[in-house]
Amino acid sequence: MGWHKLMKESIHPKYYPNAKVTCACGETFTVGATVPEIRVEICSKCHPFYTGKQSLIDTTGRVERFRARSRAAEARSGEVKARGAKTTGAVKKSKPKKRT
Repeated sequence: MGWHKLMKESIHPKYYPNAKVTCACGETFTVGATVPEIRVEICSKCHPFYTGKQSLIDTTGRVERFRARSRAAEARSGEVKARGAKTTGAVKKSKPKKRT
């Protein structure tokens, strides 16, 4: 008895071996799926991991605010070093007390 005779007929979705996938960048390709058409926002042709190009999607200005804080912190650390103040470094640890 084959495996296909053990499967129930009415519970499995229809399989489309040539389902069309369309990306927002315009790329199209076919895959096997349970729906005839799939629309995606990003694919291997436009994803930064595969293309090697980094694109920052910054809708709320978080990246620019981070860069501004970073520049301000660098400026402050430059002023402190210019005045000759000690920089924060490792704290000298005292030896633990011996128990008697």
